[in-house]
Amino acid sequence: MRVSYGNSGVAELADGTPVACKYRRSVGRPYCGDRVLIEQLADGSALVTQVLPRRNVFARADARQRKQVIAANLDQVFIVIAPAPEPSRDLVERYLVAAHDLGITPLLVINKAELLAAPPVHPPFSRIDDYRALGYRVLAASTKGPPGIDALLSHLDARVSILAGQSGVGKSSLVNALVPDLDLQTGELSRITGKGTHTTTTTIMYRLPAGGRLLDSPGVWEFGLWQMSAADLADGFIEFRDLDAACRFRDCRHAGEPGCAVRAAVEAGTIRRWRYQSYLRLLSQSR
Repeated sequence: MRVSYGNSGVAELADGTPVACKYRRSVGRPYCGDRVLIEQLADGSALVTQVLPRRNVFARADARQRKQVIAANLDQVFIVIAPAPEPSRDLVERYLVAAHDLGITPLLVINKAELLAAPPVHPPFSRIDDYRALGYRVLAASTKGPPGIDALLSHLDARVSILAGQSGVGKSSLVNALVPDLDLQTGELSRITGKGTHTTTTTIMYRLPAGGRLLDSPGVWEFGLWQMSAADLADGFIEFRDLDAACRFRDCRHAGEPGCAVRAAVEAGTIRRWRYQSYLRLLSQSR
């Protein structure tokens, strides 16, 4: 699916042709990125008859901390942050935990990099070396000048990627730069649906020149996590994973229990204290 609304959307055939489609009631609403089976109708439209099994989904939490899926079948998520608007505390950690919980590779993108002071003094920008040391790819980008968008382009080929981030971080500018025929594609979708296409409210899939696909998700002021267990939350902090088995209690929440190997690693300096403190804050919010 290229785009999905309430009871209709646009699917892409195997040859790349977009086609308007409605959803059979028993099928439900597909997500952007879903692979579907369709039945083409005499009027040139199509009916989605089956949603094929998903590799994964990308989601965020609604106001009640329930998982709200916005896309499917992704290879990676670009977590876009920028010096302005400044990210809220723990925003990057929430995105990283979500990506790990959903089984999607996260990459951190610092957009509007030309606005970043040298050296950066405020988190999360002052902690970029820490993220890299943990194994995360961190890419700098700007649509106003150096460093440009080359770092992103090198990670898009033959992959299905989604841009996720706060409103105002410049995702729309990145899409314009990464999708050379953006106006053509959005016009094509608008003509097919008759609805117009609003990237601020709907997740949309775009074709990329090298064959990959880029999904642009609606910006949010704050990205929230859905309700998850302490074990799932801890698993999103990748440096905790090898220590779980060393805790005295199998159900250790790493929140002050005796014999906690994670807490011992924090005290020894092998786990960054700021990451552990972020984990504790997210744990308190998940109750």
